[in-house]
Amino acid sequence: MNSGHKPFPKVAFDSLASSEARHWWFRARNRLILWVLKSRNVKFQNFLEIGCGTGFVLDGISREFPDADLFGTEYFEEGLAHARRRIPSASFEQMDARLMSDADRYDMIGAFDVIEHIDEDETVLTNISRALRKGGHLLITVPQHRWLWSEADERACHVRRYTRKELVDRVHKAGLDVQYVTSFVSLLVPLMWLSRQRGGQKNAEKNSEFDISDTTNRILEFVMKVELKLIQLGIRLPFGGSVLLLAKKVTS
Repeated sequence: MNSGHKPFPKVAFDSLASSEARHWWFRARNRLILWVLKSRNVKFQNFLEIGCGTGFVLDGISREFPDADLFGTEYFEEGLAHARRRIPSASFEQMDARLMSDADRYDMIGAFDVIEHIDEDETVLTNISRALRKGGHLLITVPQHRWLWSEADERACHVRRYTRKELVDRVHKAGLDVQYVTSFVSLLVPLMWLSRQRGGQKNAEKNSEFDISDTTNRILEFVMKVELKLIQLGIRLPFGGSVLLLAKKVTS
């Protein structure tokens, strides 16, 4: 995403679009996102997803909130081509989030595993805050824990993995009040850590993590369903491969 990164090859978006609907990670993240939106009683007439990729998350939101006006922006046109096919009723635009200039426009903005790709993440959060109406919300997910950094992050063109405090502080600095925060992919952290100790990840093909057996995929998704039940019971998981944060704009 930042100026020092090469664009993802078109084939990466093709692979992503064909894998998301059946892959445990994307399905689990969507369940958590939708649960937070519904359980926290977040009201919105319009929803913007920044870095919408192929539109998988926005598609899920369109099904659960059919009356909302949906918007998506993406740095790479290759991703937007898939998103437009997935959700023809939504409005899409190719855009660099660092240059977003909207003000007081959106009720809800989502950025799901996006800002870790951008050097100027604080600029993006400030832009998001400005684009939200008073009372609007930001919902964001990012990879967590610096000690999980590995060649897999370099292959994914990540700039950083966040600590929870770091993300909370940056969201506060942008002028937003944090309403809810939880780790996720927590039960799988030991497996994540072990898998990241292997060498040779940096030279692996992008999206090679999709090449898992159906049995493994089902097992991992089952674990994530158990984890979601724990979160729904009110357990704030203190660690995890990712962190989700919901924040609100309380001043204009």
